[in-house]
Formats: sequence, C-alpha cells, structure tokens
Amino acid sequence: MERAVLDRAVDVPDPVTVRMGTVEELRRLGVRVPPPQYPLVWDPGDTVRLRRRGDLAARAAILGVLLATHDGLPRRQAMRWLRDARLLERVTPREWRFIAGGVGDAALIDLERDALHGLAWLLGLVDDLDPRLPRSPYLAGLLPDPRTPGEEYPAWRATVPRDGRDPVEAAVLLDLYYCLDWAYQEADRRREDPPGAVPPVAIGARRWALEWAVVLTGRYHEDPAGWEDVDLSV
Repeated sequence: MERAVLDRAVDVPDPVTVRMGTVEELRRLGVRVPPPQYPLVWDPGDTVRLRRRGDLAARAAILGVLLATHDGLPRRQAMRWLRDARLLERVTPREWRFIAGGVGDAALIDLERDALHGLAWLLGLVDDLDPRLPRSPYLAGLLPDPRTPGEEYPAWRATVPRDGRDPVEAAVLLDLYYCLDWAYQEADRRREDPPGAVPPVAIGARRWALEWAVVLTGRYHEDPAGWEDVDLSV
C-alpha cells in the first residue's frame, strides 16, 4: 500500500489573504464565489509540504498504466511493467482489480486523466493547471509507455525535472481548486453552463491530485490520506 513520505515543511501564508486572492480570481474567471463562511483550507501557523518527488512520480506512472489499460493495453503487459518498476506495492486495491481483471467503473477510471494532469503539473512536466483549459493532449507522451520495449521506470524518473513546485504555490492553487470545485458543482446543481471547456468532474479530479499531494500540518489536520481516501465531499 501507499506510504506517505514527505518533503520538508514550510510556513503557509495567511489563509484569509490567500482566500481574498482566490475570490478575486474566481470573479475574474466569471464563476460563483463561495459564501463567506466557506471553510479555509488551512489555519494561521500551519505548515505545508509536498509528497516526495518519488511518490509523486510513482503515482503518476501508476495512473498512466491504469489509463493505458483502460485504453487497451494488455493486462499481462501492464502487470509485468508495474512489477519490473517495483510499483506493485503502491497500486491501490481498486486500481489492481481494474488492471488485473477489468473489474470496476471504466468511466471513473477515465476521469482520472485530469488527476494525472494535476500530478504532471506538480512534477513540472506541464507548465500550468489553468482551470479554463482542458488537460494537455500530450500528457501520455510525458509518461513512461508500457507498450515500448525498454522504456523502464528508473530511466523515465531520471528525466523528471529536479525542481518541483514550490509547496506554497501548490497550496495556493489548492485553495483555488477547492473553491472552484464548489462553484462548478453549484453551477451544475443550478443547471448553469460551466464557464469554460473544463467540466465540473475535471475540476474535481484536479483537486483530487492537489489534495493528495499538498500535505498540511497543524492542529486541525489529520495524517495524510491515501490516494483512494482523499475526501472531496467538503
């Protein structure tokens, strides 16, 4: 199962100031602003860090294999690649059931393409996570390809940029996507069109990646959740 091994923590900026910036950005995007009592993501005095780059890369590679299986990669080939990459222990039970036996909701698996886009941004493989724009069409080409003989996980890991995202930058973006998820879901509830080409489910999937990768520590934060345990209900 997944291990939560984390990078060095730094202080987070004032949450109220960050939320004011988020609200300004929401208005610029033309989406609904959450009510004043909508919870802040962190409290003054908390710290933030990102999952270690090895953990981010492993999760991205696993999602890449999961989605490749969804798109027709032979299951034995997928399992062999994960075994050779020594990633089997990081695959969740739900993912393994789909990869090994095709058991599970293929539509839910397909939604994780935007979660993968979020991980790619955290790894520095893509330049932005603009909520107005769909995910990069070149995303699959940025990941190791299990179909290509000799394309091994360690060799791909060596190509991942060493300079990761600043944890504060990632936390600020998490606050934006936290509020965007509410705004898009509220618009969907009211049967209003989304403001851009990205549907509400994609916004939620990107938030999923950020919620998992951005680890906040403080009085009111619990231990980091596993990939399948990220709570997007609030």
